[in-house]
Amino acid sequence: MKKYNFFPKVFKWVLRDTRVRGWLLLDSYTPTFMLTITYLLTIYLGTKYMRNRPAYSLKNVLLLYNFSITMLSLYMLVELISSVWSAGYRLQCQGLQEAGEADIRVAKVLWWYYFSKLIEFLDTIFIVLRKKNNQISFLHVYHHASMFNIWWCVLNWIPCGQSFFGPMLNSFIHVLMYSYYGLSTIPSMHKYLWWKRYLTQAQLVQFLLTITHTVSAWVVPCGFPLGCLKFQTFYMCTLVVLFVNFYVQTYKKRKLEGDRIAKVGDLKNSHSNGLSSSLNGANSKQKLQ
Repeated sequence: MKKYNFFPKVFKWVLRDTRVRGWLLLDSYTPTFMLTITYLLTIYLGTKYMRNRPAYSLKNVLLLYNFSITMLSLYMLVELISSVWSAGYRLQCQGLQEAGEADIRVAKVLWWYYFSKLIEFLDTIFIVLRKKNNQISFLHVYHHASMFNIWWCVLNWIPCGQSFFGPMLNSFIHVLMYSYYGLSTIPSMHKYLWWKRYLTQAQLVQFLLTITHTVSAWVVPCGFPLGCLKFQTFYMCTLVVLFVNFYVQTYKKRKLEGDRIAKVGDLKNSHSNGLSSSLNGANSKQKLQ
């Protein structure tokens, strides 16, 4: 069998997994690469196109989209839990060839996970159409573009075994996250959406748990490619750094804005009270006269 040496060093000299041959988008990297380039160009050209045009509301579209991604994430979560449980997967370092046909069931769910990363490109497209350009951060674009490409690699080289853990956690987070986004399109629900801050905290916990799970396979190896484990650890660390920076900048800024508004309110109250006292004093003087 021919070896594929054109990929990054973590995959060098490792044979592609034949169990996923013929699956949609997997045999060649070209479609994944071109779709990613199209995504990046759409962001760049879309923001220019929308610059002097009114923003689209997309309320109903967003409601349907977020509900659909929530259901897809819920399916992946339930199916991953069911498949790894029935296959007798270990939590700590599960190999690639240990469960036979049950590994194929896990791989099929992970293919949907990979494909969901393509669907989630729409997150950014909707942001562009709604002219919410402040939401298009480096973190946002980096996360969306890199995940789609990384999971093409995962499905071709390590489509089961140890790879199940991160998607299982991420699917759970996405059930919460896209539920929040869907509810946020309904004005009457806004008063109940106080938990956005905790979503970011949950994402950070997810990354730390994934790193812990990955590093545990270094300590007690099971034949899972060490290079892949190292790459995943490095990648997850970049997400931790970027999400921590986002969290600090977002909520520090909000706290500063809240303090500023409170101070302005105090000054207004102080000024109003002083004016009232002055007027009251004037009225009292007039009455005494």
